[in-house]
Amino acid sequence: MRIMAGRSLIEFDAVLAIARRTSFREAALDLGMSTTALSNTIGKLERKLGVRLFNRTTRSVSLTDAGQKFVDQIGPPLQDIHDAMEAVRSQQETPTGTLRINSYATAAREILSPLLLRFVRRYPEVQIDLVTEGRLVDIVADGFDMGIRNLDDVPSDMIAIPLGRPRRYAAVASPTYFEEHDRPRVPPDLRGHSCIRVRLPNGALYRWHFEKEGQPFQVDVDGPITLDEASLARIAALEGVGIGFFMESDVREDIAKGRLVRVLDDWTPPLSPLCLYYPSRRNPSAAFRAFIDLARDIADRG
Repeated sequence: MRIMAGRSLIEFDAVLAIARRTSFREAALDLGMSTTALSNTIGKLERKLGVRLFNRTTRSVSLTDAGQKFVDQIGPPLQDIHDAMEAVRSQQETPTGTLRINSYATAAREILSPLLLRFVRRYPEVQIDLVTEGRLVDIVADGFDMGIRNLDDVPSDMIAIPLGRPRRYAAVASPTYFEEHDRPRVPPDLRGHSCIRVRLPNGALYRWHFEKEGQPFQVDVDGPITLDEASLARIAALEGVGIGFFMESDVREDIAKGRLVRVLDDWTPPLSPLCLYYPSRRNPSAAFRAFIDLARDIADRG
């Protein structure tokens, strides 16, 4: 570990973060520092080493040959050091620190109250850093402790804990909308209705998914408005703009209170469960263990 002499861990963490993200801005966000401070840290290290580690332009960042060799050499011992530090932290009785969790927005809304808020109330010295995004990320490569996705999207090498009640889609519209329009009885009927379309993170329009007696059916709907967030689509549905397609959990209360009317109920069977997933860890922190224990408790209660 001679390489550590006269250097701080943040310098090496900074190099690995930039190499992983290929972006000073995103690496700075991961490290909780400003882009300027990160750039100064790398510049200082490069001057000490007498060699440039990164090729930088206004549009891209890449490792130099020397930088790649440096990353290959410091990566394993640096991980050993962090593991050793984590092992010491794991001995503490009171969970502290930060847990970084990646999820997509709908899943986050489903587990916010029963899991996340319950956890932060129980363990006030732990901070939850929740990042929601539509794309499926590599939680290890992107520096997250755990992720929340559909079971079908969980990588096979991860440990998964099912969460919450069974999940379904729901096609709904306001009572005023159905005062002027017949209710669809089969998915193809939607082509004659005003529908609230949703755009996916990759720019594509979401196709509404239905299934009955094992036979799937997808509909490319049309309508007066296209949105990219379920909470906005819900407002449009409540305002009588048209029929919307949601996760049942997002509109369950609206249906119960009569603000929205559900249609095509027999075409929306249960989906794969929502899961908390994470990689195997040798020395998990007290905060990590406490979060997993709470998630398992919720899963056992159903």
